This record gives sequence, structure tokens and C-alpha cells, in this order.
Amino acid sequence: MKKFLSEFKTFIARGNVMDMAVGVIVGGAFSTIVNSFINDLMMPVLGIFLGGVDFSSWVIGLPNLFGGEPIPMNLGAFINNVVNFIVLALCVFVMIRALNRFKKKEEEKPAEPPKPDPQVELLTEIRDLLKK
Repeated sequence: MKKFLSEFKTFIARGNVMDMAVGVIVGGAFSTIVNSFINDLMMPVLGIFLGGVDFSSWVIGLPNLFGGEPIPMNLGAFINNVVNFIVLALCVFVMIRALNRFKKKEEEKPAEPPKPDPQVELLTEIRDLLKK
């Protein structure tokens, strides 16, 4: 049991796992914000242009083969989820693109050339003096 706990502690302490956990938590919060943006801001504006139609209320009644009430197929909820996905994917794309540009700018800075070894420096000075 001690070995198992030790391995688990090592696994959790790795930077990649912690980064992934932070990413999942922030991603969940970001998804909530995007969902609110879609449902509370974007869909009502689209409803203005579509004559006040609310996508979430679009339901197609499928026939019930055994009699009774039709089975609802929530087409509007699916449309809302597709729009949520597209906006969320667009936001993630823009964020990744900005991060890549930032990293690229950091990589473009030329690194200082390493200082030569003191012995090499001394030999270079001797060579230059002998040339003169």
C-alpha cells in the first residue's frame, strides 16, 4: 500500500498532471461563460432577426409506435449546443493562436552567443599576434 501511495504521489506531483487539472477547471469555467454568452446574449439577438423565434423551443414530435403522445425530438436544444460548440471552438482557437504568436516572438529573440572558453580566447589572441 505504501508503494502505491508513493507512486500516486509522484504521479500527482508531476507538472503535466497539475497543468492538466488546472486546464480542466479553467476550461469548465470558460465553457460556462461561453454557454451563458450564447444562451443569454447571442440567441436573443438572433431571435430578433428571426421574428422572435427561440431555438430552444423547437421540438419535432416523433410518432409513438405504441400509441400515446408523440415523442419529442429537441431540435432547438441541438442547434443551441452546435452554436455553443462552434463559439467555444472559435474562442479556444483564438486563444491558442495568440499563445503561439507570443511564444514565437519569444523564440525569435536571438540568443547571446556563448562565451568562448578562456583557453580558446587566449589561443585566438596568440594567433592574431603571430599574424601581425
